Amino acid sequence: MSTLGIILIVLGAVVLLLLVGGFIGGRRYVAAHSAEIAGNIAAADRALEHARALDKGWDRAALEAAARDALQQSKPGWAYENLALVLVDDRPGVEQDRAHFMASGSGDSARVILARTADGWALEGIE
Repeated sequence: MSTLGIILIVLGAVVLLLLVGGFIGGRRYVAAHSAEIAGNIAAADRALEHARALDKGWDRAALEAAARDALQQSKPGWAYENLALVLVDDRPGVEQDRAHFMASGSGDSARVILARTADGWALEGIE
């Protein structure tokens, strides 16, 4: 066997080991942080309930509908699997209220930021 052949086999084995190690490390990271993610989502839900108790404009169904409409317009054809409310920014008044949703699926994710207007919820941006 030639020297070049041996070098290519060794490089291929190293690349394969790095890929497997990255995959295992990624799964461990998600497993280790899933409780933190769930805690953040629960905190956002509690903040939404508090905001809704103080101001009736924070209707969960209206927020989700606005986020879904924004995703459909900005990313047509994208089949996301999960839409989670991750941040409720309830400031005094109406014009500074923000709601952040995280849509994920098909190996992709997007943060949908909704701003409250006098007419309801409107898309401020998608990251």
